[in-house]
Amino acid sequence: MKRKNNLILLLAAFLISFRAQAQLEKVFVETYYISDSYDAADTIGGYLETGSTTYRVYVDLVKGSKVQKIYGDVNHALKFSSSGIFFNNIADGQSFAKDMSKNRLGENTVALDSWLTLGQTTKAISKIFGAPKKEDDDGSFVGGINNDGGSTNYSLLTNSDPLAGVPLTYSDGNDTMSTVPLNWFDYGIIDDITDEDSTIFGSLKPDSVFVSYNCGLQNSGVSGVVPDSNHILVAQLTTKGDLRFAINLEVIDTAGNVLKYVASDSVLLAGEIFSRYLTYPFVQKCGCPDPNYLEYASDRDCDNGDSCQHVIVFGCMDPMSCNYDPAANVNVPSLCCYPGKCNDRDIALVCPQLTSERRNGLEFSVFPNPSTTVLNVRSTNANEVTRYVIYNSVGQKITEHLTDHAGNSFYIDISSLKKGIYMLRVFNDKQSNGQLFVKE
Repeated sequence: MKRKNNLILLLAAFLISFRAQAQLEKVFVETYYISDSYDAADTIGGYLETGSTTYRVYVDLVKGSKVQKIYGDVNHALKFSSSGIFFNNIADGQSFAKDMSKNRLGENTVALDSWLTLGQTTKAISKIFGAPKKEDDDGSFVGGINNDGGSTNYSLLTNSDPLAGVPLTYSDGNDTMSTVPLNWFDYGIIDDITDEDSTIFGSLKPDSVFVSYNCGLQNSGVSGVVPDSNHILVAQLTTKGDLRFAINLEVIDTAGNVLKYVASDSVLLAGEIFSRYLTYPFVQKCGCPDPNYLEYASDRDCDNGDSCQHVIVFGCMDPMSCNYDPAANVNVPSLCCYPGKCNDRDIALVCPQLTSERRNGLEFSVFPNPSTTVLNVRSTNANEVTRYVIYNSVGQKITEHLTDHAGNSFYIDISSLKKGIYMLRVFNDKQSNGQLFVKE
């Protein structure tokens, strides 16, 4: 039966899993708008205090992943709070942005309403989705000349406070997508009997805190407007106070698996993944920026080179194997070699100490070693060398040739090999032996 060397595939799979990145890369909060005295003068939408800030919460996912749910459960509460009251528009505000009519966003202060969403910012017919203002390149239909002024005699949402970044009159963070998510479902926020919302997302009872261990908003899954950045809007919140939240998410990864990301690790059930980014304000984490070190922190917010202490050394860490590597600090079981079990490799190459060839076998020398272009090979045995094989450092055959040289001296062109350590094995009619060489 033909033997197949699968060591490289096994090692590649190990490397991928060792350095795999989570689907959830980060959560960030955008300062969407800061209200001024003109906005506060409107009485149709309800009192909006001057200096109130409208925040938008975005989930940053790996390209191709989707958010399908924001929720709170018995072990992981969904929390939003502020040191001030959350604003909700009393005229046309909604608990969920998917229920918002596009034309209503030009009325009084409706565009600053507090709500939850999964990407979508208007009703499905408009196919409008949230995007960070810096990524929204189709202008604005919110604020300024697009606003009806409410109860005032002038347009609203025109404040260009630099703390809010791009003005709403230039870019409103609402962009189009060709498709909309399906199968919307919500629970625990709007009362099932009265169909009213008395939480911070409704205008019935002004409040500064929302905490629920049984609520959720979900759909079939949604990605960001810009596929490469994949930023998905999940909430808009307007308050003059200091914002805090803890959110939990269900994410569909690029393979179609559903992953649960939670804001607390006090209880972690099977399939749940803790992420510190789901709690705001975020606690900054500095760490090692070099992936070649054990201490590498892919989720760091800042670099700390001093934390890089141990260079990664992959190897077999089983003392019972014939190729146990005491210098390794990351165990790769597929590299371990035992008599009768060596992952389809030649055990004589991986563990030459198990053979007697070094004492009684074919003797030869290799020079120069290291070399950049040519190896000179010289055998001291009576029978001339008939062929040679070159293997890489994990025993995979690179090349094999018959020798056509008289006697036992010949050269090998290694200029096409990559830099590294290799094994040269030579054969005659009766014996064989191997030696390591280095290609520089």
